[in-house]
Amino acid sequence: MLVVNTKDLPATGLRCRQIEQADIDAVATLLTRGFPVRTRQFWLDALSQLTRHAPPPGLPKYGYLLENQGAVVGAILLICSAAPGTAFPRCNLSSWYVEPPFRTYAPLLVSQALRHKNVTYTNVSSAPHTRPIIEAQGFSRYSEGIFIAVPALQGLFSGPRVEVFEAHRRPDVDFDPTDRDVLSEHAAYGCLSLWCATAERAHPIVFRSRLIRGYVPTAQLIYCRDIGDLVRFAGPIGRFAARRGLPLIIIDANGPIPGLFGWFARGRMPKYFKGPQRPRLGDLAYTEYAMLGV
Repeated sequence: MLVVNTKDLPATGLRCRQIEQADIDAVATLLTRGFPVRTRQFWLDALSQLTRHAPPPGLPKYGYLLENQGAVVGAILLICSAAPGTAFPRCNLSSWYVEPPFRTYAPLLVSQALRHKNVTYTNVSSAPHTRPIIEAQGFSRYSEGIFIAVPALQGLFSGPRVEVFEAHRRPDVDFDPTDRDVLSEHAAYGCLSLWCATAERAHPIVFRSRLIRGYVPTAQLIYCRDIGDLVRFAGPIGRFAARRGLPLIIIDANGPIPGLFGWFARGRMPKYFKGPQRPRLGDLAYTEYAMLGV
């Protein structure tokens, strides 16, 4: 990875710094130019989500920008969180763009973003042409593709007794308070947050609705404690989602998932990480998928 030192920047006033709340309008305008398929309102809403989100101490709230003589000419968004069950803070790199005349200095944004120690960085929505660059920056794949499940027909006449309901209802059985916080926060982001309650315990599941190929409605798995929970409760979960117009579920995977009907798509939506803790499959909590709805 090319690293650009501040002393190498031209004397025109080019500098890199953290994005502040006062920069939101300028950053939204820049990202609209960089990602024309997204509206300016989309970026304003995304930055509003980050305004409401509290990152761990010492980590940026929005990310970094590159400015030239006071004008914003580049930006990279970071979503930093203390994700449940992780020993280290996690930062999801998202949505970066630099104006063409300043592309030489684009690596400065990435080097700034990756400078924090003892942080696990993730890139979960890489474009195919960027993957060699991501790997050259020291990122490794932790998910090779997605498994597309059709769970509604599973366990029609047998299976565990479980009730599936939305997270605004408090379970009558034991649950982890941390899970309740994850569910309520992700419901506020626009996710479908569910409890799967057995006679002994309630298990958390979070989905985000999305379209495959632009027209096939699916539920993308955002969070569960263990993929085994999704497999065990696949039928009731699938029927709950299907009643809401989401007949398919997509799950990060490294191969077919035993116990689920469906198929594995290698190379689709691979996920990368860099840092001290490999992310587990079934955990996209507090990422751009969950919070921004990309």
